[in-house]
Amino acid sequence: MNRVSRSILTSWFCLGPRFLPFADAASEQMPLSRLLRLSLFQVSVGMALVLLVGTLNRVMIVELHVSATLVAVMVSLPVLYAPFRALIGFRSDTHRSALGWRRVPFIWLGTMIQFGGLSVMPFALLVLSGGGNAANWPAWVGQAGAAIAFLAVGAGLHTTQTAGLALATDLATEEAQPKVVGLMYVMLLVGSIVSAVVFGAFLRDFTPGRLVQVIQASAIATILLNTIALWKQETRDPGRYRKKAEGPPPKFSEAWGTYIETDGARRALIAIGLGTMAFAMQDVLLEPYGGRVLEMSVGATTWLTATLAAGGLAGFTLASSILSRGADPTRMAMTGAWVGIPAFGAVIVAASTHSVVVFASGVALIGFASGLFGHGTLTFTMNRAPKDQVGLALGAWGAVQATGAGIAVALGGILRDVFGTLASHGVFGASMAGPATGYVMVYALEIVLLFATVIAMAQLVRKGGDQVPTGAVLGKV
Repeated sequence: MNRVSRSILTSWFCLGPRFLPFADAASEQMPLSRLLRLSLFQVSVGMALVLLVGTLNRVMIVELHVSATLVAVMVSLPVLYAPFRALIGFRSDTHRSALGWRRVPFIWLGTMIQFGGLSVMPFALLVLSGGGNAANWPAWVGQAGAAIAFLAVGAGLHTTQTAGLALATDLATEEAQPKVVGLMYVMLLVGSIVSAVVFGAFLRDFTPGRLVQVIQASAIATILLNTIALWKQETRDPGRYRKKAEGPPPKFSEAWGTYIETDGARRALIAIGLGTMAFAMQDVLLEPYGGRVLEMSVGATTWLTATLAAGGLAGFTLASSILSRGADPTRMAMTGAWVGIPAFGAVIVAASTHSVVVFASGVALIGFASGLFGHGTLTFTMNRAPKDQVGLALGAWGAVQATGAGIAVALGGILRDVFGTLASHGVFGASMAGPATGYVMVYALEIVLLFATVIAMAQLVRKGGDQVPTGAVLGKV
C-alpha cells in the first residue's frame, strides 16, 4: 500500500466513527458488514410501515374513496397484536428449540405471517373500495379481508422486530448494545425513506393494477430481505434444548413483575405511551392533509413520508452522537417533546397560508423531534434492562410504542371525521367550515399530548441528574 492510499484509509477510519455514529458498535466478533446485513429485517419492517400508515391510507381515502374513519380503524388494527410484544420478547429469552435457536424461529414466523398479509392485501382493498367488478361482492367481504390482511402484517412485523432487536442485542458486546439497537432503528428509518421514494415513483400514475403490483412486490422483498438478514447470524446451541429436563422455564407473570418494579420502569412506559401518541396521531392524516388541503399529488404526498423519515434519521443520528458522550437519555427524550411543539405549530400554520414549504418543514421537524424522543426512550430502556430480560425490556418498549401509535392512529382518523363534520355544519363558525379544520384540531391535540409527555418525564430527568446534561453536550457538538 503506497503512502497516499495509506493516508486516505487512515483518514477514513478516523472520520467514520465521527460521522457514522453507530460505526463503533462493530467489533471483531460482530463486524459492521454483519451488523448491516442483520439490520435488513428492519428495512422490511420500515417498508411495511410506510405502506400501512403512509401510502395505503392516502390511496384508500383519496383514490379509493374509503371513509377516513374506516381507514383509520384498518390501519390501527395491528395494534391488537402489539401488547404481545412483551410476551414475544420473553418467550424468545427463554425459548428452548431442538435446533438450538432462540430468536430465529420467532423472526422467521413473523416473516411468513407478514408475507401472507401483504400477499392478499391489495385484492382485499379493491373489494373494500367497491370499484369495478368488486361492486358485485358484499361490503363485509372487503372489510373482513382487509382486516385480516392488516392484522397479519401487523402481527408479522411486531414478531419479527421484537425478536430481531433481541438477537442484535445478543450478538453485541454489553457496552455496544445500545448503539447496535440504535443502528437497527436507523436502518428502519432508511428503509422507510427508500420505500416511500420507490412507492411514490411507481404510484405517480395510479391504477388499481399498479397498486396490486407494488404491494405484492413488497411481500416478495420481505422474504428476500429477512432471509439474507438471518443467514448464519444466531449460533446454534443444542444445550438449550437439553435444559428442558432441568425443569420448566420461568413464568411470564413473574418475569414481568420483576421488570415493572425496576426503578423508573413504570413512569418511563407511561411517558413513552404519551409521547408516541403525540407523534403518531398525525400519521394517518399526513398524506390526506397534503392531498385535500394543499392539493398535492399522490407522488408528492408520498414524498412527505420520506421527509418525515429523513427528519427522524437526522434526530436519531444527532441523539446517538450526544448520548455516546454520556448525556442523560431522559433529558434527550424531553428535548424531543419540546421540539415537537413548534413542529406541529408549523403544520397548523400551513393550512392558513396554503404553503407546501411550511408544511414540509413542519413535517421534517416532527420527524427530527420523534427521532430525539425515540432514541432517548430506547437508550433509557436498554440502560435499565436486567441482563437476563433484554428481550422482555425491548418487547415492553415496543409494545407500549406500538399500542400508543395504534390508538393514536385510530383516534386521529376518527377525530378528523368528527371535527370535520362539526365544522361543515358551522359549529365552529363560518371561518372554520373548510376541509382543514378537522386536521388542525387533531394537530392541536397532539401539542397538548406533548406537554403531558414533558410533565410525565420530569421526575425521570431528575433521577438522571448524575449524568452529563444534554445541554452541556449540545454546546460541544
